[in-house]
Order: sequence, then C-alpha cells, then structure tokens
Amino acid sequence: MARKNARLGLGILAVVIGMAGLAYASVPLYNLFCRVTGFGGTPQLSGQFPDQIIDRDITINFDADTASNLPWDFDPEQRTITVKIGQKGLMAFHAKNKADKPVAGSAIYNVTPLKVGKYFHKVQCFCFDEQILKPGEAVAMPVMFYIDPKMHEDRNMDDVQTITLSYTFFKSESEELEQALEDFYNQ
Repeated sequence: MARKNARLGLGILAVVIGMAGLAYASVPLYNLFCRVTGFGGTPQLSGQFPDQIIDRDITINFDADTASNLPWDFDPEQRTITVKIGQKGLMAFHAKNKADKPVAGSAIYNVTPLKVGKYFHKVQCFCFDEQILKPGEAVAMPVMFYIDPKMHEDRNMDDVQTITLSYTFFKSESEELEQALEDFYNQ
C-alpha cells in the first residue's frame, strides 16, 4: 500500500510540475504562435523582400503613441503611404527624449485589420530592440516592410484596401509595459 501511495504521490507531483512549467512557458509560446500565424495583428518578420510585385495598391496608415510615463515625442514622418503588394515599403518615425536624463523605451506594435497580420512582413524595424535616447536626443527610426503577395490570392483579403501599422512606446521595464503586454496577449 505504501508503494502505491508513493507512486501516486510522485505522479501527482509530476503533473503539478508539468502544469507549472506549462504556465511559465505559456506567454513565450503564445508570443511565438502570434509571430508565426499573425494572430492578433502580429506582423511577420522576414529577412528579404519578395520577387513578385502585384499591381494592387494598399494604403498604409501609421499610428504612433507613447505611454504617459515616457517623456518622448514620437511621430511618423508621414501619416499615410501607398504601396503595391510585394513592394518594399520604407517609413521613418521620429522620436525625441524630452527628459534631462537618458530614457529607455520599448515598442509594442500591431496591424489592423487583425486578419492581415500574417501578410504584413517587417524586414527591418526599430521595434525589435529597446531604444535608449540621451537627454534631448532626437532620432529617426526606420521600418522596412512589405505585404506578402500571397495576400492577393486570399479571397478573405479582397476587402482590404487600408492597413494601419500602430506603435506604442513604453518606458522599458515599467509596470505600464508589463500591463500592455499582458493585455495584448490576453486579447
């Protein structure tokens, strides 16, 4: 009987440890899922541009915001551009630190409508890394992107004529950033 109880106890302990490990890994796994599938408007990451350009214009709107605890000005160079599907898009955002000390910021981003996330590819983006601006420093932050030509083949995308790429900068390692990430992954 003691042997059966010990085995049962070890089995229950293994289940508890497995559940704790799964709970710990759930956020990174969900993040990976979003990046792979475009779920929740998460753009894809690419290393190169496609060879094919399709003669279908898509208007790209750019939205920029900062959390209240980040003393930066942050705006797109232009609010709107038009690209063809498969064409290289290049846009710069401008950021300026208004504080009298260095401030680090991290960006959260997505595209809307959410269904286009799997077709919106970023090749280069300031949002991949934390940004540190010195007091009064102003910088241009480029983003290079394209819309995957496969979007043109997807009949569910026939109604898409406009895509909005949104960025919100948060002070790095802040409660606001943690809350925004939690809200993003729970949507």
